[in-house]
Amino acid sequence: MPEINLRQMKKDQSGIIFAIKTGGELGLRMREMGLVPGTKITIQGRAPLYDPVALRVMGGVLTLRNNEAEHITVTIDAND
Repeated sequence: MPEINLRQMKKDQSGIIFAIKTGGELGLRMREMGLVPGTKITIQGRAPLYDPVALRVMGGVLTLRNNEAEHITVTIDAND
């Protein structure tokens, strides 16, 4: 299964978080939101100018700015 950056994912595309490549406060905040390796996510939508991105995670929806999404690597299904 290929790995891509979360920022490159398209609407309705799903994947599994492979890695969070940031630490400090941003890394802690992402982990607190449930964005940890092994978590399934689906891109629910994007704002008109593509920032922020809305994610469906564990039955809820959260948004990330593109500069935050840049730190997340996702494994996607080749059929997706």
